[in-house]
Amino acid sequence: MGRSRRTIPEELLLLALDPTTGTTAQPQSLDLGLAGAQLVELALAGRIAPDGDRIAVVMARPTGDPTLDSALELLRRRGSPVRAVHWIGGPRLGLRQTYLTHLERCGMVHAVAGQMCGVLPTTRYQATETAISREIRARLDNAIRTGVPPDPRTAALAALAHAVGLGKHLYPGNEGRSSRSRLRDLIRHDPMGGLVAHAVMDVQNGAAAPRRPQAAGAAAGAGAVRQPAARAAEPAGAPGQARHGHGRMARVGAR
Repeated sequence: MGRSRRTIPEELLLLALDPTTGTTAQPQSLDLGLAGAQLVELALAGRIAPDGDRIAVVMARPTGDPTLDSALELLRRRGSPVRAVHWIGGPRLGLRQTYLTHLERCGMVHAVAGQMCGVLPTTRYQATETAISREIRARLDNAIRTGVPPDPRTAALAALAHAVGLGKHLYPGNEGRSSRSRLRDLIRHDPMGGLVAHAVMDVQNGAAAPRRPQAAGAAAGAGAVRQPAARAAEPAGAPGQARHGHGRMARVGAR
């Protein structure tokens, strides 16, 4: 995969970056969205494919993008398809910071050091290549305004933007209500983007949380009804993502 083209995680992060405050909108859900955006990018690169509600590796050859290839390797090590909701719901420590640092290295943002409450050090990020951010936004605006089915990348980006709650950031207020509705509707134009976007929303709604096992003897009381044992949630392969942050979580910024 050549680096002349921006990846969907990078574009999603640029969309979420507030040009005034230098912070990212919807930081918690954005972390989920970045994990989902990696899956979409890998699918577009022909490395993975949907298998029902699961993700299967179909080609393990590296893409040339270190962050994507780390995710691809973790998926490969699973040995069997993994449910998208469990993959996205796994810990994503450092993923947002990894992409912010990458965008800084590419010259698309620059870090601005500051303090929170006059004590805690923070780092905010200002976009330097504003033309790139405008081009990304224009693609979404055009898809919303014209109603013409967008290309798969734009459709997936729109689906993820809706899933992480960027609609109110991009199209605020009552005047943006119809645009937010159309943004949501774009989810149907890309099957992989739709699968991942719904998984992101399911995680936010608690669908990926494993059930707490019933305590031994809890059902032994009078009149207690034994419940069937819950199927254990698959462990998300994502804890390895913590390694990709390279210790950069010491920088507090972009929250």
